[in-house]
Amino acid sequence: MSVNVIFGSDAGATRAVASRIAKRLQGRAVDIKSATTTDFEACSLLILGAPTYGFGDLQTDWETNIDKLTSANLAGKKVALFGTGDQTNYPDSFVDAMGLLYDHVVERGADVVGFTETAGYDYTASKAERDGRFVGLALDEDGQSSKTEKRITEWISRLT
Repeated sequence: MSVNVIFGSDAGATRAVASRIAKRLQGRAVDIKSATTTDFEACSLLILGAPTYGFGDLQTDWETNIDKLTSANLAGKKVALFGTGDQTNYPDSFVDAMGLLYDHVVERGADVVGFTETAGYDYTASKAERDGRFVGLALDEDGQSSKTEKRITEWISRLT
């Protein structure tokens, strides 16, 4: 299985998570700034990761390079998502960016995998929550970093 993990990161937390996931799946971690349309299309599993900024915004590099995602052919492509956020300081927009990416890939016909339960989180609203579950792996590296490794391991086991 070929895996590409495409991410955006400012402070480095999302980059670190993307690298961990890519290493565990023997895949490639690719910064959205240098990603190409081929990086989105030429893999059997595409994983997208983004931190949420401000009050529910996509990270700047994702916003600037969203055309790379929107021009990719994702029809039938197996896609998984992860997001980093801060549920204590931003409880009304926790991992919203993951929900925004979800909407983009679903519009392009992707087969999204890796939904996770919301239990164990303390937030009030999230664009990444659909039908009572997160659309991917939600991580809080600020307040729950001790749970990250276990969450990654459980999530990956459901992707392969």
